[in-house]
Amino acid sequence: MPSDSALRIVWIYPDLLSTYGDQGNVLVLEHRAQRRGIRTETVHVRSSDPVPETGDIYLIGGGEDRPQILAAGRLRRDGGLKRAVDRGASLLAVCAGYQIMGTSFAGEEGQPVDGIGLLDISSVRGQARAVGELVAEVDAALGLPTLTGFENHMGVTRLGPGVRPLSKTVKGVGNGDGFEGCYTGHVIGTYLHGPALARNPALADLLLSWRVGELAPLDDTRYEQLRQERFSAVMAQ
Repeated sequence: MPSDSALRIVWIYPDLLSTYGDQGNVLVLEHRAQRRGIRTETVHVRSSDPVPETGDIYLIGGGEDRPQILAAGRLRRDGGLKRAVDRGASLLAVCAGYQIMGTSFAGEEGQPVDGIGLLDISSVRGQARAVGELVAEVDAALGLPTLTGFENHMGVTRLGPGVRPLSKTVKGVGNGDGFEGCYTGHVIGTYLHGPALARNPALADLLLSWRVGELAPLDDTRYEQLRQERFSAVMAQ
C-alpha cells in the first residue's frame, strides 16, 4: 500500500452475509489502523454491486443457507474478489463466507453448491449443529496467541493440500477434524464469530501488517486482562 494512500477496507455483501455481527470486524480494523495514524477508507459492497479490485483488506461474514447460495453465485459471476486476491489483497472470510471461498459447500437440502475456489477446501453438512464457545491454538508460523470466539454452523470442512489449518481446536468443533479454519498466502478462513477480530485483535493486526508492514505497538493491557478472564471462564465451562 503506498504511504500516501488510505488503507482500503472492503466489506462484502452486508445485505446477505451479516447475520452474526461480523461487521464488527470492519470496525476493529478501522479502529486499530486509525490508532496508529493509518488512514482508512471503507467500502460496503452490496450484492447488487461489483466487487472493487483495488481494496487492501476484504472481509465477508456469516449468514443463512439461501443468502450464502446467492452470495456464492454472485461472487463467481463477478470475479472481482478473486482478481483482488490474485494481485495480493488480504481476505478474512467467516463461517458461511469461509465455506464460499472453497470449491463447494452444502446447500439448503445438503446438496453441493459451487464455491469460488479461492481456498482448497470443501464443506458438507454435519450430523449436528456446532454451537458454543470455540478455543484454538494457532499455527506457530503465524505467531498469534490462542484464538477464541463462538461458532454456530453445521459445516464439516475438509482441507486440501493447498491450505494449512489456521489453528488446532482446544474447545469446540471448528472444521470437524480437530482443526479450526485455514489459511494460505494472505487469505484466512474461520468459523469464529464474536466478532472474530474484536475477540482476537492480534489477528486484526496480522491482516493490517500484511498490507502496511510492521505496525507500531498499541497499549492493550486492559483488553488483554479482559481477554484472559474470558479465556479462563470459557475453559472452566
